[in-house]
Amino acid sequence: MPEVFIGIGSNVDRDVNVARGLAALEAHFGSLRLSPVYLSEAVGFAGDDFLNLVAAFHTELTVAELSVALRNIERDHGRLDNAPKFSARALDLDILLYGDACGVIDGVQLPRAEVLYNAFVLKPLSDLAPQGRHPGEGRTFLALWQELSAETRQRLEPYDFSATETGSDHRPPQ
Repeated sequence: MPEVFIGIGSNVDRDVNVARGLAALEAHFGSLRLSPVYLSEAVGFAGDDFLNLVAAFHTELTVAELSVALRNIERDHGRLDNAPKFSARALDLDILLYGDACGVIDGVQLPRAEVLYNAFVLKPLSDLAPQGRHPGEGRTFLALWQELSAETRQRLEPYDFSATETGSDHRPPQ
C-alpha cells in the first residue's frame, strides 16, 4: 500500500474545519501521521490567513478513488464545486504525494507542483518526512525546504492547534 501525503488547509472557521477534516480523514483512512500546524497568508487572493498542515497515511485506494474520497470530504465540510480556484476555503484537501508516483495519474499531477514552491506545503512536509525524497527531484524534503529562497517564502508561523472539536488531540509532536 502506498503512503500518501495530503495537504490540508482552511481559512473559514479554521480550527473547527481542520478538526472536522482530520476526524473525517481518520474515519476513512485510519491512523494519520501529522505535521505541525502553521498559520499562513492566503496566496493568490486577498483573504484571511489559512491553517495548513500535512497528513500521511497508507491506502489501498487508487489515485482516482482517493481524489473522489477527498472531494467528498471537502463537500461534506462546505466546499462548493464551483468555487474559484483562488478563494476562501472551509476545507481544502490536496494529494501531494502518492508513494513514489510521478506524472499525471488519473488526472492528478503527482507529485503536486506546489510542493516545490509553497512554504505552507513544503515546510510541514519537511517536518513530517524530512528524509523523504521528492520522486521527481530526488532531494529530501528537508533539503528542498532549506533551499527555498527566503525571498520566495510566504509568511508562515507555527500554530498551536488541538482538535477539541472532535474530542481527540491531533496536536502533532513539536
